[in-house]
Amino acid sequence: MAETTIYDKSSPGRRGVRFPQPDVPLTKLPESLMRKELPLPEVSENEVVRHFTRLSQLNYGVDIGFYPLGSCTMKYNPKVNEAAARLPGFALIHPLQPVDTVQGALHLMYELQEHLKEIGGFAGMTLQPAAGAHGELTGVLIIKKFHEVNGEPQRNKILIPDSAHGTNPATSAMSGFKVVEIPSDGRGNVDLEALRAECDETLAGFMLTNPNTLGLFDENVCDISALVHEAGGLMYGDGANMNALLGIAKPGEFGVDIMHYNLHKTFSTPHGGGGPGSGPVGVCERLVDFLPGPVVVAETIDDGFEMPFYRFDVPKYSIGRMKAFHGHFGMMVRAYAYILAHGAEGLREVSEYAVLNANYLMHKLKGVYKLPYDRVCMHEFVIEGRWSGIEDIHALDISKRLMDYGFHPPTNYFPLIVREALMIEPTETESIETLDAFAEAMLRIAEEAKTNPEILHEAPHNTPIGRLDEVQAAKNLILCCGLPTQYAE
Repeated sequence: MAETTIYDKSSPGRRGVRFPQPDVPLTKLPESLMRKELPLPEVSENEVVRHFTRLSQLNYGVDIGFYPLGSCTMKYNPKVNEAAARLPGFALIHPLQPVDTVQGALHLMYELQEHLKEIGGFAGMTLQPAAGAHGELTGVLIIKKFHEVNGEPQRNKILIPDSAHGTNPATSAMSGFKVVEIPSDGRGNVDLEALRAECDETLAGFMLTNPNTLGLFDENVCDISALVHEAGGLMYGDGANMNALLGIAKPGEFGVDIMHYNLHKTFSTPHGGGGPGSGPVGVCERLVDFLPGPVVVAETIDDGFEMPFYRFDVPKYSIGRMKAFHGHFGMMVRAYAYILAHGAEGLREVSEYAVLNANYLMHKLKGVYKLPYDRVCMHEFVIEGRWSGIEDIHALDISKRLMDYGFHPPTNYFPLIVREALMIEPTETESIETLDAFAEAMLRIAEEAKTNPEILHEAPHNTPIGRLDEVQAAKNLILCCGLPTQYAE
């Protein structure tokens, strides 16, 4: 039976709400605001509630099941973080209030800056960026201005490994840099000889995702940093995979000059469905003066109170404001609550269990699925969704079939350097029972690929919507889904 829309339930004269008679004169709406071609459904309140409740029950979310999305760190979000972010003293304040009326909020922002600096080994921090890619843009603009201030505008080249996140080259190109790809070696590390060949007077920076998108920690990271710094460039660290390093390694201590965090990944604020995200950026000592302003600073004043007074400050060579107001404050509250709840030892355990879970799952699957880099992984790993002699089975078929077993698919076809890539990240919040069930489903699908490949080609079978013709959908967009067919033109 086809899913009905709210329009199918429409009947002339039905209403969900009856407003009282107005006690002020009526004003006619301007004709320009009236859309006669958009017929609104006439339905009762209970039909509206039932319709949207039913739709919500068709959605998959981290509160319902396991998200093994590699590179995304889709961990469970503790509800205490949500409660903290909704406290009236945080949720109902306004960013234009005088600073002396929001000292509590500024205290939280300052403390979060200090915690993130300590976790990553940095000297300065901005909380402004709205997401990871926005943090990248902030960092690359800092690189650009740093070289300009130091009289080296010829440094117009950013080096990016082929195992980096896909936003890295886009960010660099948007900022006006020439992008040069550096290949990986046979162990999944950056190829040092290829890097050395590009380290010249035009080098502005190197953008390293570490652990990289293969889920591997680069064994030569200190050598990479030394080569880049000797050539006069800056090291940018993509911190999206920081969930593997908390309390274990500080990027600032192995040569990273700039790095963004993803609060909506590592620090467990809501992730997916459009955000909001948060991508604070940490920098080394020589780049503190280039951070976007304003940043929260603390000063001691003799007013009889032990607490410092917090205010905003704009660094000397600031690249300027990167976000309206001061960033996504609700994300900051959630991340701060998460950090305080775990403490230093707890944050280290987060990474230890994330790495343990990934290696456990990898060993369950390797041998049945090809593992292109057979090394101890960090928080995620990549396998190939193909087998010799079964040429018509692809990673997409495996992922679609996984949905029939009740699991969200892993990341498909990324990184590009692995054919038919399936990128799997279990995170630290999943139990061994969940990991075993996921592994069992993957092993059954591998057997089905050999004995009954058609069941994979036709999957998913148990979802509200079956497999779509993605090429046709891209060519013939229908953006009015839900309207009666006569309006869906």
